Amino acid sequence: MRITAIETIHVGAYPNITFVEVHTDEGLTGLGETFRTPKTVAAQIHETVAPYLLGKDPLTIDAHSNALLDPYLGFASTSAEIRAASAVDIALWDLWGKALGRPVYELLGGPTREKIRVYNTCAGYAYNQAGGARRVVTARRGDEPVAGPYDDQVAFTRQPAELAQSLLDMGITAMKIWPFDPFAIASGGRDISAQDLQVGLEPFRKIRTAVGNRIDIMCEFHSLWNVPAAVRIAEALAEYNVYWSEDPIKMVDLDALADYRRRVRIPVCASETLATRHAFRDLLAKQAVDYVMFDLGWCGGLSEAKKIAAMAEASLRPIAPHDCTGPVVLIASLHLSLNAPNALFQEVVRAYYTGWYKELVTELPRIENGEAYAMSGPGLGTALLPDLKRRSDVTVQRSD
Repeated sequence: MRITAIETIHVGAYPNITFVEVHTDEGLTGLGETFRTPKTVAAQIHETVAPYLLGKDPLTIDAHSNALLDPYLGFASTSAEIRAASAVDIALWDLWGKALGRPVYELLGGPTREKIRVYNTCAGYAYNQAGGARRVVTARRGDEPVAGPYDDQVAFTRQPAELAQSLLDMGITAMKIWPFDPFAIASGGRDISAQDLQVGLEPFRKIRTAVGNRIDIMCEFHSLWNVPAAVRIAEALAEYNVYWSEDPIKMVDLDALADYRRRVRIPVCASETLATRHAFRDLLAKQAVDYVMFDLGWCGGLSEAKKIAAMAEASLRPIAPHDCTGPVVLIASLHLSLNAPNALFQEVVRAYYTGWYKELVTELPRIENGEAYAMSGPGLGTALLPDLKRRSDVTVQRSD
């Protein structure tokens, strides 16, 4: 079997997502995905990745992973080079599963569980969607439009107690929110006032008052703060039994992250913004993290994520794959989560998987009573909808 063509597919309605299809001379196609700067990623795929892959055996995945994760530039971060390699790697695993007629989690070594607990990232329908910018909702605005029943970013600022109960009613017992982001944007992450700190704590206070400890709450910091401000917030959060503080500072100084971890009373989760096993080796060696998070569309794909998960397991750290992006990364992450013995959570966004994900792919995971179940088909178990490429807002680029 040989690779005959590589396509990138961009849907205008979802401008941050790049889909990749790897085609073969045996009629099999593998599907991958990455997120952010899609034109740049597509250019990398067609200019650099395609000339390397065309004509090669798609099933020598480790060889391709090593080659694509070792560009002259961009190898030490979640660069366009690494994101392009990540999307292609996911597609190659999908191809391998289809060639054997087996699901990807079996190729990774088989399942260590039949299902995995999910937590709901409380984003809304349009969060992370337009032009690379995240939607910001503040507690001081009363006119924020609500797009549907699961516009959870508005809910965690307006009705956090009702949001927590809604999740519990679905069987979801963990949630992630980020009420401090507006204050970081206003101050450049340098400081937070006593008044703003209390405003940011209000959702946690209301949730605990309403449902007690029946739901776990994670706090996302989005790498927006300096160390003293992040410590101040974390210390205030400790009263509310917060499950973890996620990416409290930029991942540019892992010694500073280790210092933060030593100074606070809530666990540290990091980082969706790191890529390749080398960065995670340093993260673990510096004792800077309690929970290891990575994004399969950014860290190097399934091949690299499997190695990162193994390193975390050796360091007695659980993993929690990131997904607040697109459906293919969610599905690939679920395959890894079902295989990895140290997988703790799979992140999901209910506004996404009950909403716009259905406009893009044929199959989605079954999520019931707060747990996600294995896909049943070969490979990843999903594909782009048959008519997707015929949409008026879709751009397809092909190298063959």
